[in-house]
Amino acid sequence: MFNILVVEDDKNTRKLMEAVLKRDGYSVYTAENGITALDAMDTQHIDLIVLDIMMPGMDGYEFTKELRESGYMTPILMTTAKQLPVDKKKGFLVGTDDYMTKPVDTEEMLLRIKALLRRSQIVNEHRLVIGEVILDYNALTVTRGKDKQTLPQKEFYLLYKLLSYPDRIFTRIQLMDEIWGMESESTDTTVNVHINRLRKRFDDYPEFELVSVRGLGYKAVKKL
Repeated sequence: MFNILVVEDDKNTRKLMEAVLKRDGYSVYTAENGITALDAMDTQHIDLIVLDIMMPGMDGYEFTKELRESGYMTPILMTTAKQLPVDKKKGFLVGTDDYMTKPVDTEEMLLRIKALLRRSQIVNEHRLVIGEVILDYNALTVTRGKDKQTLPQKEFYLLYKLLSYPDRIFTRIQLMDEIWGMESESTDTTVNVHINRLRKRFDDYPEFELVSVRGLGYKAVKKL
């Protein structure tokens, strides 16, 4: 059974989400803001977090930033009444995995949670399968039938990251931070160069495509 932490300052919304998740078979923990949520994570293993943004004490952005900086990669689904693209972008920049605007459709929420948990398990297994393509994280290999390629480390990590979250847009800064590290002297053009190399390598693979999103960054799109 998966453990889900609902972080929401509105009591009625918190109770509704708790009831919906329990009915779907999840074990649910609740917190009214980021501070109490951090306390909960100190005492209990959490598989996924449903997180409100606007909360007293510590809001969702601060909570996510602190969690990621501490090394926690627990999947986060942000929920908020804020609907502007700049708010979504801020959420993804601090490290959320998905984003829903309120009022939340509970059936859609359950579907998104299932998808996030599935991706999280894939990442933890260090093996990703997309159609006939197999990515082996430990060996840095991409295999399709008899075609097996061992990629340079950064190229592989970049491809693995994008394919682990299909259709999610990653900014160049995010990718630089996660793969090269903030201390790296590389510039964001390094990401462009690696993306172009990956496109050439896998141009004839029908399973996926690496897409540029103008003004934002990149995403992987499954084609099959």
